[in-house]
Amino acid sequence: MRILISNDDGIFAEGINTLACVLSELGDVTVVAPDRNRSGASNSLTLDNPLRIRKEGPGRVSVEGTPTDCVHFALNEWLEHRPDIVVAGINHGANLGDDVLYSGTVAAATEGHFLGVPAIAVSLVGTVYFDTAAQVVKEVVRNLVDKPLLKNQILNINVPDVPLAEITGWQVTRLGARHRAEQMVRDEDPRGKPLYWLGPPGAGQDAGPGTDFHAIEQKSVSITPLQVDLTAHDAIEGVEQWMKEVEIK
Repeated sequence: MRILISNDDGIFAEGINTLACVLSELGDVTVVAPDRNRSGASNSLTLDNPLRIRKEGPGRVSVEGTPTDCVHFALNEWLEHRPDIVVAGINHGANLGDDVLYSGTVAAATEGHFLGVPAIAVSLVGTVYFDTAAQVVKEVVRNLVDKPLLKNQILNINVPDVPLAEITGWQVTRLGARHRAEQMVRDEDPRGKPLYWLGPPGAGQDAGPGTDFHAIEQKSVSITPLQVDLTAHDAIEGVEQWMKEVEIK
């Protein structure tokens, strides 16, 4: 089995290295990841500058670019053979609800999907028990060999930050939603000029049973199938009717 791994926390992050070690038990692992932390990069591509790469060891390459750049480069240039799966993670922190719109980890999986390779994204809701998340992913990947994903989906997996023995089960979930982000944090540089830091993300708002937030509260692994088609199909008829009733100038 050939496995391509990427992330958004950078090639030296604990999560991706734990994942690479565990998944190497299933087959040939290649790691192509950003040379530094690129969290929140979403699906951005580097268009104004060339991508510089550096070999970091056998089967390991860092890229001066975004997570999407990394997977794009790996699949379109670097790899001699097409991988069987793209695994993005293990992210340092949750990718629940609205987080998926900003997540470089989910974006890396999405790019794999766009380029025709089955893909999953995995996040640890914390920064301690990366081994737990890696074992969860190993189980998922092993099952995908015999029972592949639907071609129009990727899986977004969130794992509670607890020892493996404390995981209470697995839940297939929908994305919840957060309250609006907290206020930005104002600061000053040494010359008195203003600086602004993004505030913490909001707490779960739509976080009831069936959501990814609720599964994590129950110490269950959350598996959310995502589709890349953002079309609001159930709204097409309504927008068509609206177009008939308004004058577009």
